[in-house]
Amino acid sequence: MIMTNNDFTTTILVDQSPKQVFDAINNPQNWWSGEVEGNANSLHDEFTYRYKDFHMSRQRVVEFIPEQKVVWHVFDSIINYVEDKEEWTGTDIVFEISKLGDKTELRFTHLGLHPQIECFDSCSSSWSRLMQVSLFALITTGKGERLVLA
Repeated sequence: MIMTNNDFTTTILVDQSPKQVFDAINNPQNWWSGEVEGNANSLHDEFTYRYKDFHMSRQRVVEFIPEQKVVWHVFDSIINYVEDKEEWTGTDIVFEISKLGDKTELRFTHLGLHPQIECFDSCSSSWSRLMQVSLFALITTGKGERLVLA
């Protein structure tokens, strides 16, 4: 898997342990605004995400290394506000966890979400807010934020 600088990426730094970060990621229903059906807490789990009538995607957990890395493969998607409604299909959502001194760094990368696709601006903006606000809150306070995404 090659990560290029064109794929959307963002990082957060927290005081919590890699285990706390890992556990939070694997409960997307607690931080990903919208409806989540299914599970994401072990290898080969599948779940569906829906946000109003704008977005539906189905993910499969394809890599699951406790306290280090989680990868979700998007195997089906419909994004209703762009011309190519399946822009996310075939992309990978990657969470990499590492210790940085006494802190834990979470590097989030959506492989395949790059400036050449139509939803890049809105999707990268939503991912930034989900990582920096909602997942950050879940990790640091135990409760994710329900964001309005547009």
